[in-house]
Amino acid sequence: TSETQRRAALAPWLHIYNHHRGHTALAGQPPASRVTNLSGQYN
Repeated sequence: TSETQRRAALAPWLHIYNHHRGHTALAGQPPASRVTNLSGQYN
């Protein structure tokens, strides 16, 4: 179904958007480059 396809595509799209796609507001850097706790070490 369309909903199943949307759910399957969301996680890969979010990863690319946050980890690989440069953003103009961040001088071309991806948002993940600004996160200090990316690995989840601190809870």
